[in-house]
Amino acid sequence: MDRENIGSAPPARLRVEVRTVDESEVLAPVGELDHYTAELLRSPLDQALDAGRSRLVVDCAGLEFCDSTGLNVLLGARLRAEAAGGGVHLVGMRPAVARVFHITGADAVFTVHETLATALPG
Repeated sequence: MDRENIGSAPPARLRVEVRTVDESEVLAPVGELDHYTAELLRSPLDQALDAGRSRLVVDCAGLEFCDSTGLNVLLGARLRAEAAGGGVHLVGMRPAVARVFHITGADAVFTVHETLATALPG
């Protein structure tokens, strides 16, 4: 499922690939996650949660930038996922993105993994 044309963001700024792996919904945002592109990630996160998929894995390896709006999208998904008995797992954050999470303290509320293989159960 490719959500690159949701909202008003220019399609080239952020692309989100979504796939299901066992009991996890894996979302891979590629590009810049900010005020203008946040809906491109929020929508598939909400769709997964609405469908009862509460274990969300966000593969951040292709994420080049994340601002406070993007961080809030992930925090909102985390709250919903945890309320449903699941959680949000972050994978492969680049240094610039990891710094935003570290500075804000958000890295302490997410489960962060080095690789996708370690984020997936089994």
